[in-house]
Amino acid sequence: MNPLSTTARARTRRGWPIGAYLCAAIILLFFLFPILYLINSGLKSPAEFTRNPIGLVQHPELGNFAEAWQKGHFAAYLLNTVLYTFFGATGATILSMLLGFPLARGYIGGLKLWNGMLAALLFLPNALVAQFQLLLALGLYNTRVGYIIMCAVGVGVGPLLFRGYAQSIPKELDEAAAVDGASYWRYLWTFVFPLARPALVTIFILNCVWMWNEVILGTVLFASQAKWPIATGLNAFKGLYSTNWPLLAAATMIVAIPLIVVYVFIQKYLVNGVVGAVKG
Repeated sequence: MNPLSTTARARTRRGWPIGAYLCAAIILLFFLFPILYLINSGLKSPAEFTRNPIGLVQHPELGNFAEAWQKGHFAAYLLNTVLYTFFGATGATILSMLLGFPLARGYIGGLKLWNGMLAALLFLPNALVAQFQLLLALGLYNTRVGYIIMCAVGVGVGPLLFRGYAQSIPKELDEAAAVDGASYWRYLWTFVFPLARPALVTIFILNCVWMWNEVILGTVLFASQAKWPIATGLNAFKGLYSTNWPLLAAATMIVAIPLIVVYVFIQKYLVNGVVGAVKG
C-alpha cells in the first residue's frame, strides 16, 4: 500500500468531519421544521388541512396570505412595529453603552454588585403594574412615545455584552485621549463608539428581535388597537381565527418572514459582536 495515499485519505477524513456535519444537519432540520410546517399549513385550504394536517399540500392556496394580511390589518401593525423597533432598539443600545463602559473601566464602585444586578434583571419578570402606573402618571399611557421608552429601558443583556467587548479596548487609549484634553463624553462618542461598533450592532439586533416579538407590553400599554405592534396584532388575530389553522399559519409567517429575511443578511454581525464580547 502506498503510504502517500494512506496519508492523503487520513487528511481527507480529518478535513471532512462527517459526524459534525451530521449533527449540524440534524440541528438545522430541528429549527427548520416548524417554519416548513407553517408554510405547508398556510398553503392549505381549511378542508385539506382537516383531512390531512401533517401531509404535504396538494392544492396550494396562496390567497391565504393575502386574506390574512387584509383581515389582520398587518400593514398598519407592521409600520407601527418598524417605528417602535428602530427607536426602541436605538435607545436600548445607547443605554447599554452608557452603562457598560463605566463597568468595563471600573469608573464606579461595587462592580460585582452592578454585574450581579444586571444579570439578575435578565431573570426577573416585567414590572407591568409599575410601568403602567408610571406612564399613566406621566401622561404617556396609550402613546407611542411611552411604549418606545418602556422598550428602550429594557436593555436586557446589552450592558453585559458591551462591558465584555469594551474590556478589549486598550486603556492606553483612554489615557492618550485625556492627555489631549478630550472630555469623557467626547471620548465615548468619538473613539469608543466606532471601535465598539460590532458589539453595538449585536446589541441593536438582539433588541430588535425582542421588540419585534413583544406581545405583553403592547397589550398593557395601548388602549387603542391602531397603535398595536405586529405581535400584539397577531395575538388578537389568533383569538378571532383560532379554528382556521391555515389562515393562522399564514398570519404567523407574515409576522416571522421579515425577521428571517433580515437575519440572513445580518447574522455575521451578530456572531462577530458576541464573539468579541466573550473574548473581552
